[in-house]
Amino acid sequence: MIQKNKQMKKLFIPIIFFAVLINSCSKDIVENNLEFPALQPASTDINAGIWKPILLTGPTEFPVAVPIAVTTPDYIAQINEIKTWQADLSKDEKAIVKYWSAGAVLRWNEIMRELVAKHNLPPYQNPDGTYPAPNANNPLAYPQFPFANPPYASRAYAYLAAAQYDALVAAWHYKKLYNRAAPYVTDPTVNALIPKSDLPSYPSEDAVVAGVASEMMKLLFPGDQDFIQQKIEEHKKARLISGANVRSDLDAGEALGKAVAQKFVTRARGDRAGTAGGSLAIQSQMEQDCIARGETPWISQEVPKRPGMLMLFGRVRTWLFDSLTMVTTIRPPAPPSTSSQKFKEELDEVHSYSTSITPETRAIAHYWADGISTQTPPGHWNQIAAEDFVAQNFSEVRWARNMALLNMAMMDAAIVCWDAKYFYFNPRPSQMDNRVKTVTGLPNFPSYPSGHSTFSGAAATILAHIIPSKATKYTDMATEASLSRMYASIHYRSDCEKGLESGNKIGEHAKTRARTDGAE
Repeated sequence: MIQKNKQMKKLFIPIIFFAVLINSCSKDIVENNLEFPALQPASTDINAGIWKPILLTGPTEFPVAVPIAVTTPDYIAQINEIKTWQADLSKDEKAIVKYWSAGAVLRWNEIMRELVAKHNLPPYQNPDGTYPAPNANNPLAYPQFPFANPPYASRAYAYLAAAQYDALVAAWHYKKLYNRAAPYVTDPTVNALIPKSDLPSYPSEDAVVAGVASEMMKLLFPGDQDFIQQKIEEHKKARLISGANVRSDLDAGEALGKAVAQKFVTRARGDRAGTAGGSLAIQSQMEQDCIARGETPWISQEVPKRPGMLMLFGRVRTWLFDSLTMVTTIRPPAPPSTSSQKFKEELDEVHSYSTSITPETRAIAHYWADGISTQTPPGHWNQIAAEDFVAQNFSEVRWARNMALLNMAMMDAAIVCWDAKYFYFNPRPSQMDNRVKTVTGLPNFPSYPSGHSTFSGAAATILAHIIPSKATKYTDMATEASLSRMYASIHYRSDCEKGLESGNKIGEHAKTRARTDGAE
């Protein structure tokens, strides 16, 4: 299995390691600006306006006005605006056209990953040994809001992707309804600086995606609004000067994207994530409950002891199933008792990895670590998906649908995993045996089950459904990501195996939605 994944690492390791190196030295946003070919969909998916949305009641819930005729003076003036830009394009303007031509969903997912990496930093302790908490109402004060840890990141990726999908389903409905051709079709003297398409241009799909990003990222990363707005303006300008959209295409698209996003903002404000941090009193009760079961409870190994990360994230609202389903069929069974022979055997196995790590297993541990100042494990799987989706030549609406399935699954994976972590409150190997030395640091929350394994099982299952030809690759990668946590001496075998199993079950729920959303 390790041998199979060596070639995969050639693609991913340099990118991840570069991001870790840069982000470890700065809290600025690190823009990777990776080169991708211009989006040239194999199909426009012109009938996507009938696909099943996530929150919208239907594609017409938010009306889009009838566009002006292409023979009117106003439209002709908008065409002339494009020609004026194209008459004297600078090197930078040509560069932004090339950058955004790779695809709106791809680029905004990439930007989200950059923001997560910037904010994936745990607060340092106060002089009195307590720990400050980020405040969404004062995001620029220390510690800056948010702390984009893996559960927070999974939620951010999910809300952006799901809102983009719903907004694009609505956009495709209006595109087919109004059928206004792109400027380079309406006026052949307009240069097409991106691949031509027969997809109607009104409303602009790129502006729809940018409009969603505007609203969702204000909520998720409120301290970065200037940067986000700069990228939105750059994105719209790229579409204008490329000849793909006139100004009214962009205005209608952005307005639609913002309107749809507000439904997701409302959901996010009520999904219980705002109270997921819990309290020391709640944590103490969890510890006492664990002791009452005759088990050894997890104890923070940080000095001074840090409260557990997002101890109530398991109560956040899921996307793909309800809480009863989570508890009865997806929550993993209890881990081996800390007093059992099975537990001793698993602890001894972790100790053996700790004392006999090889260059290969060390490399695997670091490759999948995705710790502080990185895009997190969900972001890692987003990057894997994005680079594979490029080769599939998906339309923007299909890109959004697939990213929504992936990220709803991984947010639900975070919820299921954190529910079990704090329900069982299982100690880490290094807490139970001080001879165990971790390779990549020690997460500050209970051990069982492995978050990496749960994320990876969910991601691999839905990605294998989206690209069946790569199913074996995704399974191998998920297995390796899971094993990497034992190689790093952070998790027991049962943590990893049961995490993968839970993740696979969550991925199956995503597949069920995929089969019924009208896109297949």
